[in-house]
Amino acid sequence: MTRARWIFGVVLTAGLVSGVLVYASTSRKKGDIQFESARVDRGRIVARVTATGTLSALVTVQVGSQVSGRIKEIFVDFSSPVKKDQVIARMDRRLFEAAAEQARANRLAAEGNLAKARAQAEEAERQYQRAKVLAERQLISQAEADTRQAEHQAAMAAITAARGGLEQARASQHQADVNLAYTTILSPISGIVISRNVDIGQTVAASLTAPTLFTIAEDLRKMQVDTAVSEADVGKLRAKAIATFTVDAYPGEKFRGLVRQIRDAPQTLQNVVTYDAVVDVDNPELKLKPGMTANVTFVYAERDDVLRLPSAALRFRPPPALLERLAPDGKIKKKDKHNADDDSVWVLRDGRPARLSIDVGISDGSHVELVTGDLREGDVVVTDASADGGGGKDKDGASSGSGRKKKSKKLF
Repeated sequence: MTRARWIFGVVLTAGLVSGVLVYASTSRKKGDIQFESARVDRGRIVARVTATGTLSALVTVQVGSQVSGRIKEIFVDFSSPVKKDQVIARMDRRLFEAAAEQARANRLAAEGNLAKARAQAEEAERQYQRAKVLAERQLISQAEADTRQAEHQAAMAAITAARGGLEQARASQHQADVNLAYTTILSPISGIVISRNVDIGQTVAASLTAPTLFTIAEDLRKMQVDTAVSEADVGKLRAKAIATFTVDAYPGEKFRGLVRQIRDAPQTLQNVVTYDAVVDVDNPELKLKPGMTANVTFVYAERDDVLRLPSAALRFRPPPALLERLAPDGKIKKKDKHNADDDSVWVLRDGRPARLSIDVGISDGSHVELVTGDLREGDVVVTDASADGGGGKDKDGASSGSGRKKKSKKLF
């Protein structure tokens, strides 16, 4: 008897459990819609644009060589401070000194040729004057007088040619002296050497372009960041806008600067167009170094004590399957007319979701400024929805509360 009662109890318990499971399963199929929501509140919104850039000195000069030759002496190294017109390197001068001496000798020879031509011209003029007088007295023939005149004219032309040769010799000497002076490399500005590209004994060839021997920064206490701002964001920036940035060398420290200019020259890389926004930065402690990569944030708008709602509320769009559950009769509570190009959110009023068209302002990524719309502080907006324990999916399988906002079709 006791065994029969025990078996009966087990069967009864199993039946009750099965009934509960079936009821729970049926309830889930007809289950309620669960909403993820957030409240509209008041607060501060700071709109930002981010970009990457490279640090450099405000004034950087590349010092090259105008002549080819071998480096004989170097007087500065990396990080050496220099003054304007300070000798920083010297090339082997022997070939250039020889060329200058040859040019001086050529000039002296040209001066001698000019003196000789002048003496010959004076003698030719005396012969011509004598022949002219004798011809007037008919003591010599006219042909002989004409010959003396031609010789005089040729002598005068020889003076002009000799003078031209002297000028050429002087120009050659000047060029040789200039090349000799170029063997001494001078610093064009006062600053600090940030790069040295040559060593003693190295031969420098300056046949086509001047090779860069040193790079000198004028003042590392004043630097700039050249940033690559996308074409979608460049219209938000203005001169004198505040910029902050970080560098990998000091990950816990933020540096501050101001936008000096936004350059109009586009830079295209892999079909991505960017523009250079130049940021001026003070570097009094010399922490920042040329070539560092900066992660820059530009603040282009700020709002204090404004109504704001989460950006996820603007992205939320219930899929058709979820809409059928929300309104089996095909009628959904509507607060106002809706345009496909308007921003809209779904707000919970009296426990029912309603779509509401709004106008929004600036955004900081997580919150959006509410400009106009029938929303008040404390209102609850929908950011996501799910049924049967899972997130709502649209017909393409995408979550209804994630991803970029799409233009929604008119749902009712």
